[in-house]
Amino acid sequence: MIYTVTLNPALDDVMQVAHFRKGQLNRAESSQLFPGGKGINVSLVLQQLGIRSTALGFAAGDTGDMLENMLAKTGIHCDLIHVAEGSTRINIKIHDDDDTEINGPGPLVTESDLQALLKQISALHRQDILVLSGSAAPGLDDDVYARMMQAAPQGMKVIVDAEKKLLEPALSCKPFLIKPNKPEMESLLGHSIASREDLLEGAASLQDKGAVNVLVSLGKDGAFLMDENGMSHERKAASGKVLNPTGAGDSMVAGFLAGYLQQNDYGAALTLGTACGGATAFSSGLCTAEKINDVLAQMAVQEAEG
Repeated sequence: MIYTVTLNPALDDVMQVAHFRKGQLNRAESSQLFPGGKGINVSLVLQQLGIRSTALGFAAGDTGDMLENMLAKTGIHCDLIHVAEGSTRINIKIHDDDDTEINGPGPLVTESDLQALLKQISALHRQDILVLSGSAAPGLDDDVYARMMQAAPQGMKVIVDAEKKLLEPALSCKPFLIKPNKPEMESLLGHSIASREDLLEGAASLQDKGAVNVLVSLGKDGAFLMDENGMSHERKAASGKVLNPTGAGDSMVAGFLAGYLQQNDYGAALTLGTACGGATAFSSGLCTAEKINDVLAQMAVQEAEG
């Protein structure tokens, strides 16, 4: 079983606003409410790929209840821990010529709440896979992902997709996969990436620090993988109009994981991950199975044409 952890999940209110004007009344052309949070996004895309998962993390208040109800309606099994103070956050995503996001703070998570989550994780099996993704909730320290990895059964595959301050303490725990984007990787390395050689050296450096596999999302330039055998893989992104960058990286994680489980091949995993990332970027919400297949077909044509 795959378990995804979202420490600070959300309800994402995605609005299409033509010509958004700061300081003035703006009217949305459309508004859709989605269950949000990076780990939850991974679960939702895995479902489109025919793979079951369980969503773990924290919820609070009426918005937390609403989040669970929305997940149940989509068929996602969740086992969220309800905390006492605050409410599950609401994030506003405004899509216009430029994308604007306003993320809420989320509820306060206490050490007692965290201990309950660590207990859940310690009860998992070595054969399970754990995906740790996104920001920490208020009240949690930067070593929270490292603590979760230390609580996990020895030998369990753990994927970490998080910003530098959360990822760095977890590297020594040897995550099976990390997935920075290019700016995040540059932050981790402390220098810019200006060439393919920089990318290769940077990925090797992160492996030296503990990462088993390093997957880098490169936006319109596709994706790069340095696998555990020291082999590098690259995939070009499909062409299309970007409608919604939110969740593209999470979709890449889900696609990579699905491809790896289905074919036990890093190249195939990277192909499916790249397709899923593009499929979400070209959609108003997270990708569907149909959109993923369309993007895969386009990528195959692009590769054949060279």
